[in-house]
Formats: sequence, structure tokens, C-alpha cells
Amino acid sequence: MKQDADIIVVGGGLTGSAAAIALARNGLQVIHLAPTAPPDRRTSALMMPSVDFMRESGLIDDPEEIGHPLTAIRIIDATPRLIRAPEILFKASEAGFSAFGWNFSNAALLTRFQAAVPENGPDIRNATVTSYRRDGDLGVVTLTDETELKAPLVVGADGKNSLLRAAAKIATRERRFAEAALVCDLELGRPIGGTSIEFHRPHGPFTLVPAGGSKANLVWIDEEPLLRQVQSKGPDALLSAISQRAQNLFGAMKLSSPSFVFPLSTLTVEFAGSDGLVLVGESAHAFPPIGAQGLNLGLRDVTDLLASVHAADRTRSSWGLEASQDYACRRAPDLARTGGLVDTLFRSLLADMLPSQAMRASGLWALKLLPALRRQAFALGMGARN
Repeated sequence: MKQDADIIVVGGGLTGSAAAIALARNGLQVIHLAPTAPPDRRTSALMMPSVDFMRESGLIDDPEEIGHPLTAIRIIDATPRLIRAPEILFKASEAGFSAFGWNFSNAALLTRFQAAVPENGPDIRNATVTSYRRDGDLGVVTLTDETELKAPLVVGADGKNSLLRAAAKIATRERRFAEAALVCDLELGRPIGGTSIEFHRPHGPFTLVPAGGSKANLVWIDEEPLLRQVQSKGPDALLSAISQRAQNLFGAMKLSSPSFVFPLSTLTVEFAGSDGLVLVGESAHAFPPIGAQGLNLGLRDVTDLLASVHAADRTRSSWGLEASQDYACRRAPDLARTGGLVDTLFRSLLADMLPSQAMRASGLWALKLLPALRRQAFALGMGARN
């Protein structure tokens, strides 16, 4: 059976696009199946290791052209709990960085990725996959017009409801939360500079992320019925609720985009690669937007995918099988560590029991008072693997 490419990437989001383009820039023959999707109106706070990877891979040039630096993180305990944590300010300069990372519009980032496509591909097709199977050393995807495409390695970047993951019978663990996230863009009366501000509330953080000048991106996590109720009352009611939860610290606010509410859940896989298929992005993991781990984790998937492909002996017909096994081994520690971090953070924010409140407050006091511990927290949050 003749192959159509070295690698087929399924999924047109940011992680799938990064994988397809980075692989092609490394000399692989890639078919990228990227069906047209609605614009992604979210933003992503990418830590410096992710920004460095994008620059080194040629996916972006200067982050300042499309993003906004995150130079500090301010945490404010806005809960009514008996035991409250101190207000704390993390400065990137404490860790020797000019910025922790950069805040990007997902739509702008995808446009920049698409501009980085080299002359040798990938071969991008607006096509939807209807089935996937393995035939010997080749993965076979079938499209809606019944065309079959074959490659030694197939990359599933087709989201939480991944068809490829289901076809490969890779087990998942999923948990749905009562909380959801409301996102929108704001114009503030008082700019926040490069500081991301997190108000920790009983049902999750209310976060303002710098978006340049007096602009900020809001990520408000709360009970889903409450968010939808506030949203349904119209822009004025929404702005009033936002100002109240921001403790009226930033002057008069204006909405500069529509608001959207996204249900929250976690999804983890038994393993991220098997039998010539690898899973990247939300096909392999999905978390609430806590600790800025979503796309950062997806780009670390792409980093390890490139390493696994380079490590495989591509003179062997079975190299796709070897690469998928190697990838699963490389990703397992990071996925377990990050999943544990996000789950612990989210549970600590929701915990009502006094011992949990005390532990959380004590932990933040330790971070406030101990520079060495703060530096360790910086490294973990930025995706350090050692």
C-alpha cells in the first residue's frame, strides 16, 4: 500500500497548525486536514518557553507584533471565607525575566502560523475525516468524499471529541464541572500595564489579562447558571457585575467584544500515543483555564512530537509505530504533572472546608515571604520539566 505523505495531521486549531507547519519546516511531507471552523475568540497566555519554541520553529517572529507582555501576576483573595490568603504580587523580574510570557489573541496567532507555511508544505486541505483505521504500517483516514489518505504517522489534533482517539480505542477520563468560563474583551478606565490580575472568588478566579494599552481580556469562572443569567440581562448588567467583582479598581469599563460562556471540564487520556497515532492539544488533554496551561501544554506536545519523529529510524516501514510509542513515553510525565497541578489549583479555589482554606492561605503566605519558593513556583508554572 503506497503512502500519500510521511505524516497526516487532523485538526485545524492552533496546536494542529503548529504541529503541521513545524513538521513541514523540518523536512517532513505533511498533509494537514483542517476543516473550516468559526473564529476562535479566546486568548492564550503563553509562557516564555512556549514563546521561545514558536520563535525557534519559525511560527512567529517578534511576539510584540501580535502579543502583549505579562510582566507580573497579582492575586487578590476576594472570597468571604473565614481564613483568607494575603494579596500577593509575582514579578517576572524576581526570576530574572523581562516577562513571564505574552498574551495573544488566538485568531491573530493562527493567522501568523498560517503565514509561516514554507514552500514545501504542509499540503493544507479543507476536508473532514469520517473514519480512521490502521492497515499494517500505515494509518488510513477516510474523508467525506470517501477519499482515503495514508501515512506512517497520523496526528490527532481534532479536539475533545476526537474521532481519531475514539477509533483507536484510547481510553479517556473526563470530569465536568458546575462552573463555566465567561470571556470578553474590556476597555478599562485605568490600565493594568503588564500585570495579570486574579481575583480568587468562591467558584474560581476572575482574571483580567493585559491586552495592550487600556485593554484587557476577562476570564471569569463561576457557576454556569449565574454566568448565563448575567449575560442574558444585556451589556449594562454584565458591565455592572464585572465592575463589582473587580472591586471598582479600574474606573469606568466598556465592553469591546461580545461575551461568550464556555462549560468547563477536564479530560485526560490513558496514553497520548499508540499504534502509529499521536494525540496533541485537546485530543489528549483539556483543563479549566487555571494556571495558563492549555495551549502551553499543546505546544509542549508539538515539541515532543518533533523529538519523537527525529528519534525514529524513518528508513524502517514501522517508524510511525516507533514514533508514537516514544511520544507516549515522553509526554506521560508532563501530562501527569500538569494535570495534577491544575486539578490541585482548581480544587483549592473551590474548597470550603476550613483545613483546605488554611492550607491554601498558608501556601500563599509562604510564596509571599520565601523568594526561593516563589522561584520554584515560577518554574513550574512556566512549564519547567526538571
